[in-house]
Amino acid sequence: MKRLFITTALVLGTIFGAAAQKYCVIDTKYILESIPDYKEAQKKLDGVADQWQKEIDAKFQEVDKMYKSYQAEQVMLTEDLKRKREDEIIAREKDAKDLQKKRFGYEGDLFKKREELVKPIQDKIYNAVQKLAASRMYDFVLDKSGGVTVIFSDPKLDKSEEILRALGVKK
Repeated sequence: MKRLFITTALVLGTIFGAAAQKYCVIDTKYILESIPDYKEAQKKLDGVADQWQKEIDAKFQEVDKMYKSYQAEQVMLTEDLKRKREDEIIAREKDAKDLQKKRFGYEGDLFKKREELVKPIQDKIYNAVQKLAASRMYDFVLDKSGGVTVIFSDPKLDKSEEILRALGVKK
């Protein structure tokens, strides 16, 4: 009897504790895509990335051209010249791969450019979310844009429009 009472008390305590917590849901992807500055920053990032990719593609095409030329002339070259040409090809390919890593690798130039252009916008959103949570006394603010964090959310809990209004994007 005592165990049943304790178990019932624990279950009821958990239910009432969960019900007492206030939360809302936002969609950061929707919010970001609704902010003109983000669209502009994304367009700049795409332009820079395209330019860098063309630069890298040109280097790899140069390596490919050198390799095809080497293959065509290989039978006529001495061993020293073969080794020298192979070393040149390998060095150029390494340069192209290094440039690719420098531009698009982890914490590369694109990452830094994204930090420069997008992070201030993300910070504004975070600050608006913090203000909303503090003013409405939300215990949790869940982001449904990732798809993994929230399986279901009631549309009336979505406060994305309020965040956009707080940022001055919508009225």
